[in-house]
Amino acid sequence: MNVRSARIPEKGLSPAPSFVAATMAQSYDLLLKRAKEALPKPVSSGERFQVPEADLIVEGKTTVLRNFLDITSAVNRDPDQVLQYLLRELGTAGSLEDRRVVFKGKVTATQVADRLKSYIETYVICSECGRPDTRLVKEDRVAILECDACGARRPVKVVKKAAKVEEAVLAEGKVYEVMIQDIGKKGDGIAKKDKYIIYVPGTTKGVIVKVFIEKIAGTVAFGHVHRE
Repeated sequence: MNVRSARIPEKGLSPAPSFVAATMAQSYDLLLKRAKEALPKPVSSGERFQVPEADLIVEGKTTVLRNFLDITSAVNRDPDQVLQYLLRELGTAGSLEDRRVVFKGKVTATQVADRLKSYIETYVICSECGRPDTRLVKEDRVAILECDACGARRPVKVVKKAAKVEEAVLAEGKVYEVMIQDIGKKGDGIAKKDKYIIYVPGTTKGVIVKVFIEKIAGTVAFGHVHRE
């Protein structure tokens, strides 16, 4: 009798440990890449975050922050909100006039710098990744600081309106009714409004005119007669 030799089936070979480790590493790298791609893109260019130093000058009984809008532009925040915060923290009155802020009384550069630093730490810098790529959003009545770099979110106190915000006495691009009180050496009419001296060409002493303010330099303003 012929006896056929039975063929024993081969068992499945186990992969080598080095092959398993390489495969797991590739899977991890792929997952990590996908996770990074899903993160929000930073809105900044990656350059070092820089805020201009406060440029202050004293004009009589007021202090002028001449580069206020440069500062608010650097931190990407609403100028009115930053002004409200500064006035409350400094305990003074003030107004926004063109690109500058005029504070009542004397305010030091150190006082302004300290308040700006506090504002930036609270309302600009992300507490998780330390980047300034953030924005303020409102959900119901809650203000949220949302980071576009890492996706972190945290509630912040709403900046309440300061009781001492004042409207600018004089502002560029606006029209005011004034009386020409004198005539200058060059023949221009001279009017006064609060602390400002306004030069208006083509006018005579004693007349009341509507003046369009073209430029303000310190306490001196230049304008022309506004004809409706």
